[in-house]
Amino acid sequence: MAGFGDLVQKAFYLGVGVASYAGEKAGGAFGDLRGQAQKLVDELVARGELTTEEAQTMMNDMVERAQTAGKAPTSTSGSASASDGPRQIQILDDDTTPEERQAAALRKEVEALRNELKRLK
Repeated sequence: MAGFGDLVQKAFYLGVGVASYAGEKAGGAFGDLRGQAQKLVDELVARGELTTEEAQTMMNDMVERAQTAGKAPTSTSGSASASDGPRQIQILDDDTTPEERQAAALRKEVEALRNELKRLK
């Protein structure tokens, strides 16, 4: 039975390691996107198309949207129980994590801002 205990322990450590790795990757992707967005905003400020206050507001809005998009919606009623019925589960894509979807949404937003910048030139 000692072999089974070791197997369970290794499986637990593997799960913790995978979760930690995914968290690091998501944080890195978010940091990269934030850097790209900051560079774009800096370009707009340098060209005089945005004021520094508008740029700061734009960055704060993008960060806030990214953070709220990553959070799961919570139930407003505290009396939810298993007798309320089955819980709906939506599978968006088997290959992507919520962090990757959030990163993709931010990339699209940065690309849209770049296209608008090109259009304004």
